[in-house]
Amino acid sequence: MFSWRSPSAKPYRDQRGQLSDDELIDLMLEEPRLIRRPILITGDEVLFGYKAEEYQARLS
Repeated sequence: MFSWRSPSAKPYRDQRGQLSDDELIDLMLEEPRLIRRPILITGDEVLFGYKAEEYQARLS
């Protein structure tokens, strides 16, 4: 759910794969733009980022 493509993530890209989940969560708490959007919650599923086919399948 960390948005590595976000311009806000640029300073952290060289640390990809090295940061722990807790460190990534702390960064997202400090800078919410680092959270991949949109977030779709349906029942017991959560989708991060827009994937047209998956959205259509879950919303129809």
